[in-house]
Amino acid sequence: MFSHVMVGADNVEKAKQFYDAVLGTMGYQPGVMDDLGRCFYFGESGVFAITKPINGEPASCGNGSTIGFAASSPEQADAWHAAGVANGGSSCEEPPGVREGGLGKMYLAYLRDPSGNKICALHRLG
Repeated sequence: MFSHVMVGADNVEKAKQFYDAVLGTMGYQPGVMDDLGRCFYFGESGVFAITKPINGEPASCGNGSTIGFAASSPEQADAWHAAGVANGGSSCEEPPGVREGGLGKMYLAYLRDPSGNKICALHRLG
């Protein structure tokens, strides 16, 4: 459905350190910087990117927005969460764990990145 997702950051290098750590737990290579100062992570299903806002205004998180990353297991989601907290992110929502709802049983871990963007690691349970 998506070709890419891009988030804003006032400090792209700090955001890169954070995302290198959390996405590294999922097997992704460190982000690649381009000549415009943007950072890109490439996966089989799309691209995740970080940039300073092109309009020159400060970066801000979207109220009600969450970007979800697919985790292969609850253990990977926990490692993702721990790496994020250790690299400038902050835990948000409930602690990592199982949630049940209309979409079935899932293991979820939520973080705010250093710029305040809300992200999630999600593993669907059988």
